[in-house]
Amino acid sequence: MAEQHGAIRIADDVVAVIASLAAEQTKGVSNMSGGLTEGWTKRVSGKNVTRGVTVEVGEVEAAIDLRVIVDYGVKIHEVARLLQANVQEAVETMTGLHVVEINVKVEGIGFSEEKVEDIERVK
Repeated sequence: MAEQHGAIRIADDVVAVIASLAAEQTKGVSNMSGGLTEGWTKRVSGKNVTRGVTVEVGEVEAAIDLRVIVDYGVKIHEVARLLQANVQEAVETMTGLHVVEINVKVEGIGFSEEKVEDIERVK
């Protein structure tokens, strides 16, 4: 039997950083969406808030909310499912926590510079 030496607690911010990095590496995700509230929080408190990620971490479980901007032209539902899988794998592998839910809110569509130039040419 393994001896127990004490409690291990992983901070919410640690899980948020892992989730954010995994999300940004997911194909089809253009960017994370910080929203107005996070912008004000950072300005007022000076605290470095992880943009687009909210987590709740318990002793053995975590729940994650992601707000993202996806690339124009992708199948949003497929990107969202891939995003959930990538974030779950990264968080569970690195922390040992069981991820009970990952909620994805798509808040916008991102355009590459080439796409923006194409749109401006049409105007």
